[in-house]
Amino acid sequence: MTAAQPSEKNATQSRFGRRLIALTRKETRQLIRDPSSIAIGILLPILLILIFGYGLSLDVKNAPMAVVLEDTSPTAAQAVSGLQLTPYISPVMLTSMRDAETLMHQRKVDGIVRVPGDFSRRLAAGDASIQVIVHGADANKANIVLRYATGALMQNAQRIVDRAGGAPQGTGIGAITIEQRLWFNSANTSTWYLVPGLIVLIMTLVGAFLTALVMAREWERGTLESLFVTPVRPVEILLAKIIPYFGIGMVGLMLCLVAARFLFEVPMYGSLAAIVVSAMLYLLVAVGIGLLISSVTRNQFLASQVALISSFLPSLMLSGFLFDLRNVPTVIRIVGHALPATYFMELVRTLFLAGNVWSLIVRNCLILLAYAVVLLGIARFVTRKKLD
Repeated sequence: MTAAQPSEKNATQSRFGRRLIALTRKETRQLIRDPSSIAIGILLPILLILIFGYGLSLDVKNAPMAVVLEDTSPTAAQAVSGLQLTPYISPVMLTSMRDAETLMHQRKVDGIVRVPGDFSRRLAAGDASIQVIVHGADANKANIVLRYATGALMQNAQRIVDRAGGAPQGTGIGAITIEQRLWFNSANTSTWYLVPGLIVLIMTLVGAFLTALVMAREWERGTLESLFVTPVRPVEILLAKIIPYFGIGMVGLMLCLVAARFLFEVPMYGSLAAIVVSAMLYLLVAVGIGLLISSVTRNQFLASQVALISSFLPSLMLSGFLFDLRNVPTVIRIVGHALPATYFMELVRTLFLAGNVWSLIVRNCLILLAYAVVLLGIARFVTRKKLD
């Protein structure tokens, strides 16, 4: 009896493999013959108007800026006091440049204002300077933040010079010069910011939207009922649906990487392997969303609408692709951070423009893995061999 158990197990695995290959071949052929089409109804324009009109803001307010006071003199503190008087800057007072750089890498601050340790001495000599560093991943936001910070510092510097009886000279304000630098986007172009985000949108479109039509189409045509009377298991059906679209998603990822590198010349400072692994995790999440939607709706048109509204549209406008989530109302910000696309968006942009920030990579990958396990588990639960 014991010797027969391994043989029976091997036979079961062999049958599982044959059924899975046959189902996957069927899904691939069906995908090639009949590509899914996009159905857009009246609800989508209404939703766009509501989100753009009430949910999002293009203004930059309360941008966090790390203020590093290496010079602890009253004069140095007075030089940066103007940052506390503007509603556009939210200063974070520090004494270490290393701590400020850590916050910048983790995207907890948008910039750094550095007052060097010899500020007071050089101010007395007439050549003091304050360094302003801005996170340049989002070129438009970086220019706005840089303008706000520089303006506040220059106004305060002018007051200091006026009290000392000085006058403007050269490129600085009196005896203080503002040095500007742009991190993570030396070209100062929005292309470097948008192209990595396109990977998220393509993964969402292929994984969630196209997959959402698969199960709904099977229910409408009655072919799923035919599969249920065969020895095929629900998990085999789901895997057969996942594999072709997962392959298409990975092809889309490769095309995005090639276009980013050779067409748009976007640098890739992080690990290519980390980008591929994180994209695979997010693609599993997107496929799980699509399977869940299609299994519940069982209607192609309804599934397409739900997929657009619940996955692609939020990924476009609530994941940080176009707007910083810190500048939107609290409710919208909470919704944005509940989306898996938000974590993949942050992850892929960090890998492209900042490098391997492993604390962020590990955290976001674990979050995406948790989303994938939960969504695929729910999709497996709702896909049962039972006719209504």
